[in-house]
Amino acid sequence: MTKRRGNGEDSIYKDGDRWRGAVSVGYDDKGRRIRKKVSGRTRAEVARKLKEVREAVDTGTVPDDRITVKAFLERWVSVNLPGTVAESTEDDYADMVRLHLVPALGRKKLNKLTVAEVDRLWNAKREAGYAANSRKNMRNVLRRALAQAEREGLVTRNVAALSAAPRAAQREGRTLTLDQAKNLLRSVESHRYGGAITIALAYGLRRGEVLGLLWRNLDWEAGTLRLTHAVKRIKDRDKNSGRKTRIVLSELKTAKSRRTLVLTPEIVSKLRTLHADQAKARLALGEAWQNHGLIFPSEVGTPTDPDNFSHTFSKLAQRAGLGHWHPHELRHSGASLMLAQGTPLHVVSEILGHAGIAITKDTYGHLIVDDKRAAAEAMSGALFGG
Repeated sequence: MTKRRGNGEDSIYKDGDRWRGAVSVGYDDKGRRIRKKVSGRTRAEVARKLKEVREAVDTGTVPDDRITVKAFLERWVSVNLPGTVAESTEDDYADMVRLHLVPALGRKKLNKLTVAEVDRLWNAKREAGYAANSRKNMRNVLRRALAQAEREGLVTRNVAALSAAPRAAQREGRTLTLDQAKNLLRSVESHRYGGAITIALAYGLRRGEVLGLLWRNLDWEAGTLRLTHAVKRIKDRDKNSGRKTRIVLSELKTAKSRRTLVLTPEIVSKLRTLHADQAKARLALGEAWQNHGLIFPSEVGTPTDPDNFSHTFSKLAQRAGLGHWHPHELRHSGASLMLAQGTPLHVVSEILGHAGIAITKDTYGHLIVDDKRAAAEAMSGALFGG
């Protein structure tokens, strides 16, 4: 005979070789009682689970056994994610959910998802040829989403955070030599993108950062230029526009990325010439000029299309005899040239806008091996010299 339930244990009964229990957790929108069911190998296990459910009811965090990973992730993308990240990042996360996470995990019950299942997904993506950075991004998106589920009490632990993190190997980016850099700058000096290429190379700026530079942030007397914005292409959320994407000028996200460049007299001189030439262009175009206050705008004053800038830069690099290059390689080249000239690593880190010196060291540490060797030789000489 089934043992009588204990005080406050709700409904517990034996069903074959399993113990089962149920507890009322409230009523649905039609007034029907909602009962949460649990099971276990022993009566004590079921009693413990029911106690946990009652405690969850008291705190308002009762897990929903029916919600799938797909349903939760789609709700997270449409409800929880907007406003917490930049629109371009939001688009990337939504694509990651739609293309990778939902097809693989979507049919599983959210609170039944295991670390092993998540690990199998990362392994499957690796075997399918996805790079470590891509798999790392997938894991980061799932971990962020499940953190929301954990806050809501839908899961008791974040299985993505517990899964094995893909190890992303740091690639050594291609860089220009000093002679190649000088040759490139000479060849683009008269081009309308010449100033943008010069500053991107001299300070290791990202493509969007150099295209987002504003005249109002330039202090002529102090010879400084403040980075506050970047140009980027994002999905167009206006369904009536007929366009899939649009180009926007947006604020840089972090305090480290919003930084001040100390300009050399040569660069200040180039900017003065550019400022005068742009003023003439504005007068010539009249009302056709759309003023956004950009230092390197399009021919009509609007933000420059980043893709057009990349295509043009590649052609200019080929014309200079360098072959195919991408503007991001100007950033790598700028960093390597600064280090080669003896600029301290922490200064290079600040100029690049890295979140910390460790990032700069991990990315460009191989470029300062000669400095390390010189320091070791100096120490050896001091310790063992005559």
